[in-house]
Amino acid sequence: MSPSTGSHHYQTLKFLPIQVSSLLDFHKAAHRLKRVIKKTPLTYNANLSRRYNCHVYLKREDLQVVRSYKLRGAFNMMSSLPAEQLNRGVVCASAGNHAQGFAFSCKQLKVKGIVFMPIITPNQKVSQTKMFGENWIEIRLIGDTFDDCATAAKAYTEEQQMVFIPPFDDERIIEGQGTVGVEIVEELPDPDFVFIPVGGGGLSAGVGSYMQAYSPSTQVIGVEPEGAPSMYQAIKQGHPVTLENIERFVDGAAVKRVGEKTFPICREVLKDMLLVPEGRICAEILKLYNEDAIVVEPAGALSIAALDQYSDQIKGKKVVCIISGSNNDIDRMQEIKERALQYEGLKHYFLIRFAQRPGALKEFVNFVLGPSDDITRFEYMQKHNKETGPALVGIELKSPADYHILLKNMQQYNINFVELNKDDNLFGYLV
Repeated sequence: MSPSTGSHHYQTLKFLPIQVSSLLDFHKAAHRLKRVIKKTPLTYNANLSRRYNCHVYLKREDLQVVRSYKLRGAFNMMSSLPAEQLNRGVVCASAGNHAQGFAFSCKQLKVKGIVFMPIITPNQKVSQTKMFGENWIEIRLIGDTFDDCATAAKAYTEEQQMVFIPPFDDERIIEGQGTVGVEIVEELPDPDFVFIPVGGGGLSAGVGSYMQAYSPSTQVIGVEPEGAPSMYQAIKQGHPVTLENIERFVDGAAVKRVGEKTFPICREVLKDMLLVPEGRICAEILKLYNEDAIVVEPAGALSIAALDQYSDQIKGKKVVCIISGSNNDIDRMQEIKERALQYEGLKHYFLIRFAQRPGALKEFVNFVLGPSDDITRFEYMQKHNKETGPALVGIELKSPADYHILLKNMQQYNINFVELNKDDNLFGYLV
């Protein structure tokens, strides 16, 4: 039975169990990483605890040396390579966070590295990668998605006979990411729930495996963005699948296909797999900033954004949410706010054809809009013959309840309008 409406679950599906703990040595990985990573804090969050009537702890990987957990896997794998392989140089493909961990590792190990990044990677992540790797790395921007970028990187690796350092699909990567779980259990030996953001599955496979071995009563919950449900679909269909299209907004967790090695582990160790709308994630980013002064990237807010779906199950329980990273470009904040407002029903766009008579616009402002409604965008559209066409109007409300009043007023005054929020094609083209 689903814990709440709108969540996505697969507990009722039957899987053949596999043994994962014997394949991975998380304590050796933790020892290997000791000299380069920061043991990030596990902090009690009073605001979230009050909101959900439980005990919420945040595992702050946003405070890691490279501001995400990805350093753990990258350094663990690279430092495990034989010297002859390492000396030939290493290659990675990344949407940003893995690249930074990789770059930092190259500098620490004094190894030449080539970083392939998608063209759409935020500038902040590109510059941070350069900063962490300095002269030890070279960055190449190729492809529109991580998957396109990874294909190019692997081809280059083979041509140059270098070593590819994958972002998630390798036992040594999984092992390194799993050290997040080691640190959680050291401070909180028996959490009831651990919510983990899922992209390719490295973090969830690693932490989930560790919890299965050392805190078996803990329920490990995976969380993906609704627009990139690669692990959810893989588990649903019983094998990794390549998604034709994905929403790239949550770039740290948006992959078309999960790992061949991470999938069977996640299938066993995850109790549940949740999907969270991108707008909900954005709303949580803003709350974390406004209430707790915590700055996270979209993937970093995934675990917290999923708590609504488990609000009944977590009451009175000890809950850990892994904050995976804080590499957020300030230029994205306007889009984050916009998505959050739309998700919460506070921002609406209309295409309005005003009556061609004096006072029509004044009537709209004085009688159609409510006292707290605010026009945030007004733009007349031009026809091909250069005549004035309909107006694109953005309206921000104080309460979602004001939306129905606004529509009622528009109908009462015979306003000719189209709701763009309900038409994805028109919205994408005009807004």
